Amino acid sequence: MFTGIITGVGRIAAVHDLGSSSSHGKRLSIATPPGYLDDVGLGDSIALNGACMTVTSLDVPQQRFTIDISAESLDKTAGLAEETGSVNLEKALRAHDRLGGHIVSGHVDGIGTVSRFVEVGESWELRIVAPLALARFLAYKGSITVNGVSLTVNTVTDQADGAEISINLIPHTVDNTGLGTLKAGSQVNLEIDTVARYVERMLQAGVLPASTQKKEDTA
Repeated sequence: MFTGIITGVGRIAAVHDLGSSSSHGKRLSIATPPGYLDDVGLGDSIALNGACMTVTSLDVPQQRFTIDISAESLDKTAGLAEETGSVNLEKALRAHDRLGGHIVSGHVDGIGTVSRFVEVGESWELRIVAPLALARFLAYKGSITVNGVSLTVNTVTDQADGAEISINLIPHTVDNTGLGTLKAGSQVNLEIDTVARYVERMLQAGVLPASTQKKEDTA
């Protein structure tokens, strides 16, 4: 479980194939900021650009750790298949931590495409086109996770192939996450709000609160 509050920005320093075909995954070596791994152990969960991964090896002196990512996860995420300039990192939520963003599972629901990223006044406007399958989960002032960052949706514009959302980024977010490197055409990992996911399931199952159920006439 995560909060969408980035605790460090690392980079994918090396990528190694775990097999000879596309059905095999990859092993990623992640370089981290100084001191980031001081409280990390083998088997711990760390989200990379919003995707929950398991630490498989540690090299604290070199400030690196590795994760193994399956072909399925590579197919369902963006930016984790090759060496990159930056990757957002978040350690798993502990019971006594503050919930500064929103409840994030670390399971990527879909890949969005940046349609606009420009400086507006003292902040930045980020627009992303989300796929059609996620459009119904996006709402004005609702929460969305973009590359692991908890953000608030400012506008939603439905389109034939999905929905375009607009998000305002303050300078602190741009400076302290990998979102500042985005540009039009960049692909990003999206995770919808957990509450929206359960509401959708309840509606599909036809579940209604007990108070709204029609009572039998016992007269």
